[in-house]
Amino acid sequence: IETAYLDNFDLTTACEICAEADVDFVKTSTGFAPKGAEIEVVKRMRGLLPSQIKIKASGGIKTYEDAIAFIEAGADRIGTSAGVNIVSAPL
Repeated sequence: IETAYLDNFDLTTACEICAEADVDFVKTSTGFAPKGAEIEVVKRMRGLLPSQIKIKASGGIKTYEDAIAFIEAGADRIGTSAGVNIVSAPL
């Protein structure tokens, strides 16, 4: 839904539309906006969307720590071009 362009009202409206449409996933961004996923936005989306609708946090997630933070915030999937680096990171 390209969250970088949405204020709180628009984010709420977009999530309500997605819930009404009974979508499977809502993705935070496509990569064309000036910024990608943000922790606080994912937390807000998780609070707005029914639990059966999954969230894909995408954009700017580069490290293992980033990925874990987004999962803890409510993301069910991570979209990243740094997958190899994330799964290869020392624990």
